[in-house]
Amino acid sequence: MDTRLLLLVEDDAAFARTLARSFERRGYQVLRAASAEEVELLLQSHKPGYAVMDLKLAGNASGLSCIQMLHQHNPAALIVVLTGYASIATAVEAVKLGACHYLAKPSNTDDIEAAFGRIAGTTDVELTTQTSSIKTLEWEHIHEALADADFNISEAARRLGMHRRTLARKLEKRQVK
Repeated sequence: MDTRLLLLVEDDAAFARTLARSFERRGYQVLRAASAEEVELLLQSHKPGYAVMDLKLAGNASGLSCIQMLHQHNPAALIVVLTGYASIATAVEAVKLGACHYLAKPSNTDDIEAAFGRIAGTTDVELTTQTSSIKTLEWEHIHEALADADFNISEAARRLGMHRRTLARKLEKRQVK
């Protein structure tokens, strides 16, 4: 395993380029992929020790499959999921599949590198007494249905019992830039 070899799976080319340059300045060799197919090809000839995975890839593909693929290829790899569609359901699944941490966008290189260093859990996390808002609970329920439907909007809408256009409007409102 190349200890400073990082696999960056991100379909936003501008963000991927910026993040790759930042990691390269920190001494990492960065491999970039924008899809599960590209990840599979790269893993045939490389064994990255670090990975940053976007949860939602182009074409409604899920980064969860990339986490599973990389973890099977190298169980010791430190994988951080970076997403603009954060939910409890996907965080739990990402960790079950082998991710060591889960960060919501916007996150920077400092946040990601710090997450690589926090592979063990801690009891020092501050507990909050604030309950989740209805909007947050609704978003988590929607995102769980989307993840279960492999980010197929029509199927997720069917599972949620709402019209596809209603779900699409809710997703547009919640987009993270």
